[in-house]
Amino acid sequence: MTQAELQDQAASKQQRRSRAKLPDLRLLIGAIGVGIIVLLALVAPWIAPYDPNAQHLAARLRPPSAQYLLGTDHLGRDLLSRLLHGLRPSLVSGLAAVMFAGVLGTAIGVVAGYFRGVPDAIIGRVLDLLIAWPAIFIALALVLLLGPGPTGIVIAIGLSELPVFARVARAITLANTSLLHVEAAISIGASTPRIMIRHILPFAIPPLIVQFAIAAPQAVVAEASLSFLGLGTQPPDPSLGAMVSNALLYLSRSLYGALFPIAAIALLILCLTLFADGLQETLDPKRRMRRA
Repeated sequence: MTQAELQDQAASKQQRRSRAKLPDLRLLIGAIGVGIIVLLALVAPWIAPYDPNAQHLAARLRPPSAQYLLGTDHLGRDLLSRLLHGLRPSLVSGLAAVMFAGVLGTAIGVVAGYFRGVPDAIIGRVLDLLIAWPAIFIALALVLLLGPGPTGIVIAIGLSELPVFARVARAITLANTSLLHVEAAISIGASTPRIMIRHILPFAIPPLIVQFAIAAPQAVVAEASLSFLGLGTQPPDPSLGAMVSNALLYLSRSLYGALFPIAAIALLILCLTLFADGLQETLDPKRRMRRA
């Protein structure tokens, strides 16, 4: 191989390494989009032009205009104000549910993988039962038992997402319990909680963060679906799913009441999905090696 070819090969490797160090474009776009949506939800009380529950009956089902930027619904309520305030239930309930599922599922998975035997078998069968049922059916059953409202939604969606977190944590625990650092900790008499927290759990954090990002869009869809069915945020408080449900009866007179909430849900899911894909690409060592 000539000197020129060696230089070209070295330059090509350097370019690939430089590209590998750049942040994933999907991660960047998703993070910016989610950040903007979260910011809008936080400042909604200050930037919303009207009270989201204020009725202007003389202006029912108005199209977008200078006075009502996104139009009004069947009760004359400003769609933009309700949309901004309606972002909160989707974000708070959906993300809180995933956090609940992540914390509880990780604890269950680590316990099952560490002790194995009977505890692992019992936990595995319970998780299989939860996985066998569609998540939306589990959420519906639990919300009907607990009653409609944010608390019921968080618990329902969290339990439906829990098996995936538990299985990820269990698999990582099984792969690490036989490693030298764990055996060394056991040999010097380290307690079981210390071994789990200090020597096993750190290996599970990157894949669990990725799973959190993957589950977030699913939780948002579940929250919007339950609100659409009237089991989520209760009227008159706005939520994206309830806004779509209320607008269906008036589609022949105005499409805006359903169009804008659906667009907001789709945009939120798209940003969360891009963020999850980019995060997985960034944290997965095998993918980073392929990029390099």
